[in-house]
Amino acid sequence: MPKRELPEINAGSMADIAFLLLIFFLVTTTIQTDSGLSVLLPPYVEEPPPPEKKNKRNVFSVQINGNNDLLVRGQKCFDVLTIKDKAITFITNRGADPNSSDSPQKAIISILNDNGTSYETYVAVYNQLKAAYNTLWEDESMSKYGRSYKDLSKEERKNVRKEFPMIISEAEPSDLLKS
Repeated sequence: MPKRELPEINAGSMADIAFLLLIFFLVTTTIQTDSGLSVLLPPYVEEPPPPEKKNKRNVFSVQINGNNDLLVRGQKCFDVLTIKDKAITFITNRGADPNSSDSPQKAIISILNDNGTSYETYVAVYNQLKAAYNTLWEDESMSKYGRSYKDLSKEERKNVRKEFPMIISEAEPSDLLKS
């Protein structure tokens, strides 16, 4: 009995199908990107201008040492969550307390951290300071326009931010902060 030849399978279209599947998965798959802090860095300048002398009462300083201990305006702070309320009180002082800012436009938040500061502590502090401004913007938009900040037009948001400008100064991390 003669041997029968096995029929060949045409594999030419298999490459086409694999290629189409690859294209399909590339197009339909969403690639997750990490999002970090959205901070606008100042432009690079060859020689920075000399630092301006600021009235100390207008500076809300937050220092974080290598042990993640906090100093807020020279006083030890045990809870990161209290920074938001302290910042709001400082910014909205409007000259009433001689130890706080003259006005929201002159209030400066200064962050100084150590090279040993943990990323989690730094982000927690930054989030509290940002939350303070978000609260101020929300309150101002409700009192001025009767609407939430997120519902305001671009021009209205600009007016709210003009009343409460977010001025956060970050110094270079150092090893000089002692616990």
